[in-house]
Amino acid sequence: MRISGGQARGIPLLVPGGDSVRPATDSLRQAVFSSLAARVPGTRFLDLFAGSGAYGLEALSRGAVGGVFVESSHKAAGCLRKNLAAVCKSLGRDEAELHLLEIDATTVPLGGSVLPDLVFIDPPYEMAGQIALGLFVKLTEILAGNPEALVVFEIPGEVELAPPGWTCLRRLGKKGFRQPNAAIFRRS
Repeated sequence: MRISGGQARGIPLLVPGGDSVRPATDSLRQAVFSSLAARVPGTRFLDLFAGSGAYGLEALSRGAVGGVFVESSHKAAGCLRKNLAAVCKSLGRDEAELHLLEIDATTVPLGGSVLPDLVFIDPPYEMAGQIALGLFVKLTEILAGNPEALVVFEIPGEVELAPPGWTCLRRLGKKGFRQPNAAIFRRS
């Protein structure tokens, strides 16, 4: 698994062993960032259920200025720290505008003075449908000051999301059971 584009393209990403993390595939991340294209440079991101940090690090490689990674697994957070250091070294920048919170992404107090422009949500597939509505309710409140923010939610192909107050702009990926898909949402 590697960074697929931008200035840190080709940097390998560490992934913790076992079944605790299901990293976003390189091809799905490429499709997501091709869709986001010119929206990424200069943005701030929030990467929930960050795992290896692939989505946030890809955004960083493609010009994002900072962001927050949220990951509850200590093992995955250790890999993410190493990945963050490698990507920042490749980009020749420090980690001052990047933060890692080792907490449950469903209960994170998502607030603060700087609102994210991009939110990446990549939960374990078995809980994606169950937590989606609650996360979108929180994001509606938190992103009230940034109506142009986009949410990229990775879900299995068989799950349909239609959160109230949000519009799905595009769905990427293959159809089928457990096939990785990414749905890009904007507030209605």
